[in-house]
Amino acid sequence: MPVEGNTQPYGLLHGGASCVLAETIGSLGAFLHAGPGRAVVGIEISATHHRGVRDGEVTAVATLAHGGRTLATYDIIVTDAAGHRVCTARLTCLIRDQVPGREGTGPDHPGQR
Repeated sequence: MPVEGNTQPYGLLHGGASCVLAETIGSLGAFLHAGPGRAVVGIEISATHHRGVRDGEVTAVATLAHGGRTLATYDIIVTDAAGHRVCTARLTCLIRDQVPGREGTGPDHPGQR
């Protein structure tokens, strides 16, 4: 994710942008874990911001910490271009059966997750 366009007033990467990135890739992981016919919704996210970034790009990697039938939890690490840890986040998603008639849930339709 580019830092430019995602900064707070002091010119640093906004912590909220790091959380959005973490929730995006963690939700995608949970969606893939859940499989067809299942819907995923984030229910908790926490983040620790370790260092500021002023430019360049940041990268996030999500690792499954728990993958069950109804919950999936991911540890997400956001790093800068030099490989320094910028943020550590944890996301838990609820996994449910898809409601009949509500097609199009998942990462391509974020308003319906």
